[in-house]
Amino acid sequence: MITVRISFEKKNEASYISLLDLQRVMQRVLKRSGLPVWHTLGFNPHIYMTFACPLSLGQESECECVDVKTEAEAPDFEQWKAALNAIMPAGIVITHVGPVQMKADLIAYACYRITYPAAAAAALDAYNALESAPVEKHGKKGNKIIELKDHIPQVEYTTEGDSLHIDLCMPAAQELNLNPLLLTGFLEEKFGLPAVSANILRKKFLAADKQLFV
Repeated sequence: MITVRISFEKKNEASYISLLDLQRVMQRVLKRSGLPVWHTLGFNPHIYMTFACPLSLGQESECECVDVKTEAEAPDFEQWKAALNAIMPAGIVITHVGPVQMKADLIAYACYRITYPAAAAAALDAYNALESAPVEKHGKKGNKIIELKDHIPQVEYTTEGDSLHIDLCMPAAQELNLNPLLLTGFLEEKFGLPAVSANILRKKFLAADKQLFV
C-alpha cells in the first residue's frame, strides 16, 4: 500500500472553507474522481485522509497537503492531478501528487507572507522598537502567555506600491504551533492596526533543519 500526498493551493473564496468542510470536500471529490483510494475498515468505512497543520479560517495557502492511501501498484500521479483538478471547487488547485517523502510530524516551521496597506509601516516600526511583546495564546489545554519577541524579534518588511509585505517563519511543531494571527492581533491591540487589513498567505513548511518539507 502506498501513501500518497496531494498538495494543493487554497486561495480566494476557498480560504473560508473550514477544516471540517474541507475534509468533506476532499471525501466527495475523491469519491467522484473514481481514483483507487483506500477506505478504512469497519462498520462505516470512509476514505483515509490526514491533513498537515490545518489552516486557520480566512487564511490562504500555497502549501496545503492531504495524505491518502492506495493499493494501486503503480499510480499515474499526473492522471490523479488532472482528475482532481477537473472537479475541485473554485479556489482549490492541486499542485502536485506523489508518494510521501517526509512525514508530517517533521514539520517544524510554517512560513507566511502577510500583506498590509503601506501605511502599516509605522505600526511595524513601533513593534520593532519594543523590548517585549507578550500575547495570550488560547489552546485546548488552556491559555498561556507567549513572548512574540522570542520568535519574531524584528518584523522585516518591503513596500510595493500601496502594499507592504512581511515574510516570516513561525513554529508549527506539535510542541509549539504559533499562528500569525498572534502578531496581527497584537499590532491591532497595541497600535490600532486593523487585523482585518492583513492578508495572510502560507508559503511553505520547513523541517527543524530548515529543509523544505515535501
